[in-house]
Amino acid sequence: MKQLRPAVLAGIFVVAGVLSWAGARLWNAYGTLPGVPLAAPIVLGVIAAVLLATALSLRSRLKAQRERRPGAKGVEPLMAARAVVFGQASALVAALVAGAYGGVGVFLLTDSLDIPARRDQAWYAGFSVLAGAAVVAAALFLEHVLKLPEDDDQTPEAPARA
Repeated sequence: MKQLRPAVLAGIFVVAGVLSWAGARLWNAYGTLPGVPLAAPIVLGVIAAVLLATALSLRSRLKAQRERRPGAKGVEPLMAARAVVFGQASALVAALVAGAYGGVGVFLLTDSLDIPARRDQAWYAGFSVLAGAAVVAAALFLEHVLKLPEDDDQTPEAPARA
């Protein structure tokens, strides 16, 4: 399994933001722009908290296992793999969602903030971007915690026969 690269996540964020900004401009020109739900930053914040709690729990269990503490509960490899997959999927979706809400937020900031409803929507979009960044950070931390140590065995490979 390959590690997530922050550059890929940043690219997803930027592309989603630009497309969302353009879509918001177009949608606003032909009708009313749909609102940013209040639940968006809340759900992203809950996901970030779950990822962080998982990472901290697994980190303490791995540390206890390395130190060979009596009664230390180990980490099953399948559970660790599932946690990494959950973290990577969450980071990718959070980058996409945060980019989309970021684009809408930029549109709302540049359009007109004198309307109270638009101002509230801009706040919700900004909090969604921050919560999405928290999900990405927690997912990268979880991935770091569960990264396998590098193989120190320097055995030379056998030459290929012709």
